[in-house]
Amino acid sequence: MAELIVDGDELVVRLRAVERMEAVHGEVRVPLGSVRTVEVLDDAVGAVHGLRVGTGIPGSVAIGTFRSREAKIFAVVHHDTPRGVRVDLEGAQFDQLIVGCDDPEAAAAALRQPG
Repeated sequence: MAELIVDGDELVVRLRAVERMEAVHGEVRVPLGSVRTVEVLDDAVGAVHGLRVGTGIPGSVAIGTFRSREAKIFAVVHHDTPRGVRVDLEGAQFDQLIVGCDDPEAAAAALRQPG
């Protein structure tokens, strides 16, 4: 499962090797200063929309880059982790990060108070 971690002054989406292949992308690093909001999602895969580069099964899996008129999203959501977090960004390579996780409340709290 992908991890959202704070590494110095960056937020990192750390991917396992298989996720890198599914996403057609390596880990994502964005400056912490780009983080605008962090939100817990009960249906993380449902929050992902747009044209995809990566792996997707509607309602089940969303891994990779998704582009719509509204946003460029990097998502890593598996069927076994339907809940997750959405991180809204400004001035970064993506507008949003959506990552499925076992305990999205803890992940969101850690991102809201890094260090």
